[in-house]
Amino acid sequence: MASLRFPSFILSILMISLSLMGHKHQVEARHLLESTLPEVPELPKPTLPELPPLPEIPTLPKPEFPHLPKPEIPELPKPELPELPPFPHLPELPKPVFPEIPTLPKDTKPPQSTNTP
Repeated sequence: MASLRFPSFILSILMISLSLMGHKHQVEARHLLESTLPEVPELPKPTLPELPPLPEIPTLPKPEFPHLPKPEIPELPKPELPELPPFPHLPELPKPVFPEIPTLPKDTKPPQSTNTP
């Protein structure tokens, strides 16, 4: 029986300790709400010194490439290809005849149930 009381004893101590800790946090939070922050003096904005002007970079002249003559390509004769043999004649096959699909009349009603609820 002693082993059954031990978890309840630990649980009660845990609940008491948690309730005591909660009060401390509430008081600290109240102090934070009531306190005022110190005023921070405004610092002067720093001034940046003027930068010296950038040095001028001399422009380089565009290079001129020598004019190269286009090489003359000799014309090649067109090769003569032999004629292709004609395709063999395929016999014409008769078109298949499919049976007709029966259609349902449009004015039929679905079967009614004869059981009464």
